[in-house]
Amino acid sequence: MDTQHNIKQAVPFFMVKNMETSLLFYTDGLGFTLINQWTPSGKIEWCWLQREGAAIMLQEPRNKDKLAGELERGISICFQCTDALALYHEFTERGIAIQEPFVGNNMWVVAFNDPDGYKLDFESPTDVEEETKYSEWKK
Repeated sequence: MDTQHNIKQAVPFFMVKNMETSLLFYTDGLGFTLINQWTPSGKIEWCWLQREGAAIMLQEPRNKDKLAGELERGISICFQCTDALALYHEFTERGIAIQEPFVGNNMWVVAFNDPDGYKLDFESPTDVEEETKYSEWKK
């Protein structure tokens, strides 16, 4: 019997209107710790927060006008995995329609929506260059 688990954790991913306000709420208000961050333009645009065994991710969209009034619906569940690409193959073999995996935030991202439209991301760490698509990498 295999004792290794591929899916290790599910992490809520919230789109936020104002990163500074949200960070203060989660860190100062709720006691979360900033574990990882993405600052492509000199300010935090994405971050991973953790408290004990719980984690969340926050992202402030670059184009807020495009998503105005829809941020509250911008929730993704991100499953942290050992091998997201293995799950990509497993799920597509079962007939699940999935967009092409890509590398984002040093993770392979296998993303698709459930029947109700909720976004599911299965992700695993990688050293592959950011924004690489699976088809480019497997050549």
